[in-house]
Amino acid sequence: MAFHDVQFPDNISRGARGGPERRTQIVELASGDEERNASWANSRRRYDVAYGIRRADDLAAVVAFFEARNGRLHGFRFKDWADHKSCLPSCTPSPTDQTIGTGDGATTAFQLVKRYASGSQTWVRTITNPVAGTVRVALDGTEQPGGWSVDTTTGVVTFSAAPGSGIAVTAGFEFDVPVRFDTDVLDVTLDLERLGSITSIPLIEIRR
Repeated sequence: MAFHDVQFPDNISRGARGGPERRTQIVELASGDEERNASWANSRRRYDVAYGIRRADDLAAVVAFFEARNGRLHGFRFKDWADHKSCLPSCTPSPTDQTIGTGDGATTAFQLVKRYASGSQTWVRTITNPVAGTVRVALDGTEQPGGWSVDTTTGVVTFSAAPGSGIAVTAGFEFDVPVRFDTDVLDVTLDLERLGSITSIPLIEIRR
């Protein structure tokens, strides 16, 4: 399965619906109590981008993008406007947004992650598709203008020299979600007044 390193049109993704999905098994006991078990360790995101189509040109762009991806065959980048930064949506990413590791004097590669915290609970999400030119890195709170690189297809930050022992490695960034179409059929309605529409265009996150 190939991944095409191209982004779904962001003017259309802005109007999409969707978000994270979890898979939980719930067994109700005779007493009325429940036993719950998480089938997935991580969430998986689903979207429907049909809501973002507002013009005939948008419709044409989606059809062309669908054909170029061969339907469900190839993955691509998708901008989730509700969650595409290492910081809050209203803020600008800073190099201290997310802790991605601690130096040990030997390790040079660190995976970008984003933490979701509520109360005493935290879930850590692996970020594999940072947006080129948006990643900023700091060591012990000091931004590093050079001496490192980032792979925008894996989200791995690599230093030319390993950070010293105990040094906090942090990063800020924007990112896309790796997804694929979750259908091999686009059901286009030809309407002379609206110039065409599509009832549903489902996307699903792929785990790379």
